Amino acid sequence: MNTEKELAEEKMINEAFQGMLSTYLASKHRKKVDIITRAFNFAKHAHKGVRRNSGEPYILHPIAVARIVSEEIGLGSTSICAALLHDVVEDTEYTVEDIANLFGPKIAQIVDGLTKIAGGIFGDKASAQTENFKKLLLTMSEDIRVILIKIADRLHNMRTLEHMAPNKQYKIAGETLYIYAPIAYRLGLSKIKVELENLSFKYEHPEEYARIQEKLTITQAEREKLFADFTAPIKARLDEMGVQYRLMGRIKSPYSIWKKMQAKQLAFEEIFDILAVRIIFEPKNIKEEANECFNIYIALSHLYRTHPDRFRDWVNQPKTNGYQALHVTLMSKHGEWVEVQIRSRRMDDIAEQGVAAHWKYKESGYVEEDEVDLNKWLHTIKEILDDPQPDAMDFLDAIKLNLYSSEIFVFTPKGDIKTMPQGCTALDFAFSIHSVLGTHCIGAKVNHKLVPMSHVLQSGDQVEVLTSKTQNVKPEWLTMVTTAKAKSKIQGILRREERAAHKEGERIMAEFAQKEEITLDVHSIARLCRMHNFSEYDQLLVALGNKSIILGDADRNALKGSSSSSNILGRLFRTSKKEEKPIGKPQLSNDNLQKIDKKRPLILTDEAIQSSYHMAKCCHPIPGDDVLGFIGDDGQIVIHQRKCPKAAKLKAGYGNRIVAAQWSTHKLLHFSVSINIKGIDGVGVVNQITNIISQELNVNMERILIEAHDGIFDGTIRLRVHDVDDIKVICDNLKKLNNIRTVIRVDE
Repeated sequence: MNTEKELAEEKMINEAFQGMLSTYLASKHRKKVDIITRAFNFAKHAHKGVRRNSGEPYILHPIAVARIVSEEIGLGSTSICAALLHDVVEDTEYTVEDIANLFGPKIAQIVDGLTKIAGGIFGDKASAQTENFKKLLLTMSEDIRVILIKIADRLHNMRTLEHMAPNKQYKIAGETLYIYAPIAYRLGLSKIKVELENLSFKYEHPEEYARIQEKLTITQAEREKLFADFTAPIKARLDEMGVQYRLMGRIKSPYSIWKKMQAKQLAFEEIFDILAVRIIFEPKNIKEEANECFNIYIALSHLYRTHPDRFRDWVNQPKTNGYQALHVTLMSKHGEWVEVQIRSRRMDDIAEQGVAAHWKYKESGYVEEDEVDLNKWLHTIKEILDDPQPDAMDFLDAIKLNLYSSEIFVFTPKGDIKTMPQGCTALDFAFSIHSVLGTHCIGAKVNHKLVPMSHVLQSGDQVEVLTSKTQNVKPEWLTMVTTAKAKSKIQGILRREERAAHKEGERIMAEFAQKEEITLDVHSIARLCRMHNFSEYDQLLVALGNKSIILGDADRNALKGSSSSSNILGRLFRTSKKEEKPIGKPQLSNDNLQKIDKKRPLILTDEAIQSSYHMAKCCHPIPGDDVLGFIGDDGQIVIHQRKCPKAAKLKAGYGNRIVAAQWSTHKLLHFSVSINIKGIDGVGVVNQITNIISQELNVNMERILIEAHDGIFDGTIRLRVHDVDDIKVICDNLKKLNNIRTVIRVDE
C-alpha cells in the first residue's frame, strides 16, 4: 500500500509533467502529446527509486530539463522526448537500441549524443572533461539539438547547485562560465547565457553577488524614475507614429556589473549603463521591418541627443548568432547616457531564443527543428577538432576564442563581406580565407595601403592578402593571431615540423653516439640537457633536428664522463611521452589524489600557509579573498583567487583537482598587495597619503610610484597587509582625503 509520502511524491511528479506539457501545448509546434507522454512514463519507470542530492525523485530533473527545452528554448516534441530520456542510457540498464525501438531513430540519435558527452558534469570524470567537450562539439555538428538540450540540462543543474559540495560547486560554476555560457551566447540564447553567468557568479563569489544585488535593490526606485521620465516622450512619439510596441527596461546583470567593475576598476556607483531601454515593435510589413527600425531611430534622435560613437547597426549586418537590433545611446534630460535597443518582435524572439526562434519564422510555416543553418560556425569547429590541441587548456582556449567575440565586417578585394572577430589581424583574415593563403602570407594591403601581417583590422576595411611561395609558418605567428582557426592551423603546422625535427634529432644523436662509441644512459642524457639548458630530452632532440644546436667536443666529453655504463639508447629513443622521461616533472599519482578529501574545504591556517600550500603568483590571494585550491602535477596545492583567469581555465579543464578552501588566519602573516590611487594633484598630497598609511595605520610600504600630469595624479603603492580587512580600512581612510577620487586594490 502506498504511503502518504509516496502519494505526495507521485502527485508532485504528475503536476511537474503536466506543467511542462502545458508549455508545449501553448507553443506553435505540432501537438504530439502521445509520444511525449510515453517518453515520460518510460523515463519515470527507468529512474524509479533513484533520488538526486536534494532528496527529490530523480525523474523531476528530466521533466525540468524538458520544460526548459520547450518553454525557454522553444523546441518541439522530438527534443522534449530526448530531454525526458537524456539520462536513461547513462544511468540505467536500457540501451540506445531500446530507445530506437520504442521512440524511433531520431530521438535515439539525440539521446546517444547526450549519453556520449555525459559524465563530466556531476561525476568525478572531470579529468576527461576536455574530451567530453570535443565529443559534445562533434555530436552537435550532427544535430544541433544535442547541444541545446545539453545547455538546458546544465541550466537546471545550476539552478539546483546548492545541494552540491563546495568543491563541486566551484568546478561546475567555473566550467559553466568558461564553456556553457559562451556556447549559449554563440547560439543566441541570450536569456539563458545571462542566467548561467549569474548563477556561476553567485556560487563563486557569494558575498560580491549579494552586495551587488543589495545595491541594485537600493537604487531601484531611482532607476524606475529615470525610466519613466526618459520614456514618456518616446511613448508619445511612437503613439503619434501609430507604432504597436512594448517598452521594457533592461537591467544589467550582477555578473556583467561585477565584470565591468573588475575590468575598469570602478565602484558600483561609477557604472552608468545599468539601465537600458528596449523598444519591441510589431512591424506593419515584415519586409519593411528594417526600415521601421530606422524610422523609430530617427524619431528618437529628434527627441534626444545621440552619442556619435555608440550607434550599432545589427539589423543590416546581424551578428553571427543571428542577433538583430539597432543600438543607440541617447542623452537624457538629466544628463545621463541611456542605451536604447530597437527590435521587431521577430528580432526579440531570436535574441531570446537564438537558433530555435528561426524555426518559427520560416516562410513555409512549421518546419522540422534540424533545418537551422549553422554550417558556417560548425565548419570552423570541425576544422579545430580535426587538428585538436594536445593540451587541454590550449584546446579550450581555441574553442572559447570562437565563442565570445565582438564582430567586425571586412571586405575582400571583390567586395564580398566577411564577418571577423574584433581585434583580428591581417594574418587571421588570410587563414580565414584558406590555410594555404595563411601559410604563405607575407603581409596585406588594407584599403590599398601596405601593412604587416600583425595589422589589426577595423570594420569596413578592404583586405588583399599578399603571399610568397618561400614564406613558411613561424612560432612567433601565434602572437599575431586571435582567431581559433588561425591559432589551430599554425599550431598544427608547428607540431608537424616539430615531429619531423624530433625524428631527425634522434638520428643525429644515434649517429653521434655510434661514431664516438658512447654509451647513453639517464645520467649522461641529463648532463647533456643541463649543458644546453633544456628541461626535457625531447626538447634537446628537437633542437638537434632544427640545427639550433650542433654536437661537438664538449658534448662528447660530457657523455664520456658519465659514471653509468648501462646502454639504454634504444629505450630512450622508443620512450613515449606517457612512459618514463629522463627529465621532467613528476606526475600526480592517483594515490596522492585520493589522500586529499575533496569533499572537505582546506583550512588555510597561518601554519598551513607557511608549510603546506603555495599562494598563486598569478593572482596573489590574501586572507579574506574568495579562494580555491588546485592540486598540481607535483602533488602540491596552489591557492588561487576564484576570479583568477588561470583558475577559471583550471576549473573548466581539470575540475577533479579543484578543492574548496577557507581562511582561518589570525593576523600573524603579512602579504604584499598593491593599491591604485587617482585624484587631483596638489601640494602635500603624497605626504598626506603616506602619513595615513605609515603613521595613522602603521602599515609598511614596499614601493610607491606616483605620477602627475595636467593636475591629475595616478599612483600605485605596494603594501604589507594581513588580510582584505586591512585593505578596506586603508582604502576607506584614503578616500576621506579631499583630493582623492578613487582607491582600489589592483593585481600587479
